[in-house]
Order: sequence, then structure tokens, then C-alpha cells
Amino acid sequence: MNQQNATNELDRLINNQRTLLDVMLEMVLLVNSEKDIEYMNPSAVQFFGNLKDIPENSGRSKIKNSLLEEVKNQIKTAKKNGVVTTAINNYHFEYTIAPFVGYRGDNLHWLIIRDVTERISHEQEMALFHSNIKLILSQKINELKEGEIIRNKLLQQINTLKSHMESQPCEGTMVGSSKALCELRDMVHQVAKSDATILITGESGTGKELVANLIRETSNRNEKPFLKINCNTINDSLLESDLFGYEKGSFTGAHSRKKGKFEFVDGGTIFLDEIGDISPRMQAALLRVLQDGEIIRVGGNSPIKVDVRIIAATNRDLATAVKEGTFRLDLYYRLNIINISIPPLRERKDDIVDLVTHFVRRYRLAFKKDVNFVPKSIITRLCNHHWPGNIRELENVMQRAILMAKSNVITEQELIFDVPAGEENDKSYISLLQKFEGFPLKKITAEMERDIILHILAKYNGNVAKTAQILKIGKTAFYDKMKRYDISAKNLK
Repeated sequence: MNQQNATNELDRLINNQRTLLDVMLEMVLLVNSEKDIEYMNPSAVQFFGNLKDIPENSGRSKIKNSLLEEVKNQIKTAKKNGVVTTAINNYHFEYTIAPFVGYRGDNLHWLIIRDVTERISHEQEMALFHSNIKLILSQKINELKEGEIIRNKLLQQINTLKSHMESQPCEGTMVGSSKALCELRDMVHQVAKSDATILITGESGTGKELVANLIRETSNRNEKPFLKINCNTINDSLLESDLFGYEKGSFTGAHSRKKGKFEFVDGGTIFLDEIGDISPRMQAALLRVLQDGEIIRVGGNSPIKVDVRIIAATNRDLATAVKEGTFRLDLYYRLNIINISIPPLRERKDDIVDLVTHFVRRYRLAFKKDVNFVPKSIITRLCNHHWPGNIRELENVMQRAILMAKSNVITEQELIFDVPAGEENDKSYISLLQKFEGFPLKKITAEMERDIILHILAKYNGNVAKTAQILKIGKTAFYDKMKRYDISAKNLK
């Protein structure tokens, strides 16, 4: 073989070697006889960062020195072929050292590393579990023995419900005595007598429709027609013809003229729920009603005067929608003459006892159940809950508890909280405590960090650079965390 052929053959072998190293999941480093790193494959660079030619005082120089020290020690003890486990910077590694002679005759060592941090963590958790299993079983047995004692104690607790039962308001009124609710009631009575347009805002489940009912009942139009429309449940074209009516022949199926809801409710009140979801076309038509007190039927040309008071409600931030261009600014100003903002339940937890009493009274009659005891421990749990679903969620919880109650007392077994589907970041504080109960702090922190990274990555469609920027973390460190938690940005794109 001539020199040129030998060179070609050497290049081929080198390329083959590089190709193999590039696809290896293990981290591979090449250490020379001067105890320095000559090469790192992509997996090693992604995990450690580039450790070649780094300053001695840099943060990663400690990692580099630790790896080189491992190689040095293993060479001294002649353990070149065995698998060794070590810990560096809170990571656990398994590595193998393979010596060989380079083509220049120099002594080189392959350092092949695997990250086994998660496996070691699981092993430690299993060891801890097995060491405590006898204690856990003993505790459970004691809990079963004490079950009857606990039940008797529950029956002896102060009946919070009894002191509130007789003072509860009638059905259809706002239940509660907190400062926030008292201010809300005052505002309703202050504005109800006027004919001004009112915008009710608040999270889903806070009782916007109930506030609209109270405004109408205390207004001067309380004996006039009252109509409720949920704007996001009706098709855009159907909503327009339903509200404003249509002329004969204006569309297929329009065999005769038909009046719209605004004409039928003339002199009364119309409640437009989910107003933030209407289309630009409906926004323009509604603006005409608010500005001029006129409607135009679909397919018609002549304006028709109507006298209708509009109460609108939304759980969207309309000011933000205006900035985003999805909601008209002029319509927003017309709707927002008087804004009644309903605080979420988590900001007025003083009302929870009144609400619980109200729901017990309602559903014990509906279900024919003799429930009249709500222990302090149950009230405490209800007050500690975050209530992402607000009063609607509390009503669901109490309705379910009363239906499932086996006696006149609501117990922990009947108290089941709702978890909104697909919203991990809305889980309550209590739910989080229950989820991680018994886990070590390190495991809890890791799980929370993983959920946050997944949430932000999904929000930005797997854009790693954007996510790292939002979380204010270096890109290399962010890739390290993705690898540690087995997160793939590709799956989120």
C-alpha cells in the first residue's frame, strides 16, 4: 500500500470513528498523556459544556479537574476496564476508562461516562421506603383502630353551620358578609336605578349572572322584560339575526319578517354574557345600539328605535383585548361606563362559611339528606383551598359532599375538590401538598422545576432560546436541565 492509500485509509478510519462518537448517547472524552482533554463528543459537550481550553478560574474548570482526577486515580490503581461510580457537583456518574496508543505513539485514554443521577435517586428512595415500610404499616393499623375515636370527636366539634343557618339570605341573593361583598352590594344598589350600561367583570364562577339579576330586580325596569343571552354559545350570523331580527328573503329560510330580541325586550333589560367573545361584525352592530339606540334587521335598511338597558359580562380582560386588536376601543368605552368587578373567592374567604351554610340548606332539601354538621376541620380545609373555580367550584364540592354523606356529618371522605382539566398550574396549594406528601424536598423541587420548564416550553412551541430567556437561565444550563428531566423540545413544536 503506497503512502497516499495509507493516508486515505487513515482518514476513512478517523471519519468512521467520528461518526460513531457523534451518535453515541454516552458522553465520551479523550484524555492525553499530559492529562488534558483533547476531544469531547456532542453528548459530552451538551452535558458539561466545552471543557477544552477553558480558564483555570472558570466555574467549569472544577468539573474538568474532577474528571481528570478520576482518570488519574484509575490509571494509578490499574482499574482501567471496570465500571466506576462517582459523584461530581451533585451528579452521579458511571464511567469506564479505555487506554490505547495513538497513531503518533502517545498514550491516550477514552473516558466513557453515563449520567445515572436519576437512577441513584430512585434507588435511594426505594431504600428509604423499604426501611420505613414497617413503620408505615404500623401507623396505618393505628389509624384504623382510632377511626371510631376520630368519628366521635368530629360529632363533638362546634357545629359552625348551626349558628349561620337562620341568618342566611333568601335564594337568588348574594351570600356573604365580607367587606368586599358589602362594597359590591352597595355599588349594585347605587347604580341599579340608572339606565346606564353596566359591564360586570370577574373570573369564571364568581356569580356575574347573579349580579346582573340583582341589578335588574332593583332597577326601575324590574317589571319589564328581561332576557339573558350567552354570546359564545350562538353562531355569529345566528346571533345577529336572533338579536336584531331579519327581513323576508334576507337569507335562505327567511320566509317572513321576524323581530329580534331587542325589539321584544323593548323597555326592558338584556344581559349579554361573555361579551368579550363576539365577532367584529357583532361589535359594530352592538355599538350602534349603544350610541344611537337603534337596530337594523338583517337584510334591512331602516333603523328601528329601541329602548333597552344593556348589562354585559365577561371573564376576559377587555383592555388587553383592545390592545391586541380583537375588541373595538369605542365599544369598550360604551360598555365600560360603569364597571362592577367581582372579586374571586380566594380574596373573600370570610364568605366561605356563609356560602357553605347556604349550599347545605339548599341541597339537604333537594337530596332529602339530614346533613346539619360541618366540623371545624372541614371548614379549615375549605378556607385553605385556592378555589380556581370560585363559587361554582365550592357549590360543586358541597353538592357532592352532601349527596355522598352517610350521616348528618360531612367528613373528609366526602370532601373532594375539583381539578380543572389540562391546567396543572391551577392546582391548589392543598392539592400540591397532598401530591408530594412523603417525598424528599429534592424530589419535590425537581418535579416542580420540570413542570415549569414543560409549561413554558409548550407555551412557546418548543422554542428553547425563548424559554431560556423567559426563565433567565443560560442556554447550556437549560439544555442540562432538559437532559436531566428527559424533556424533548422537538415533541412540543
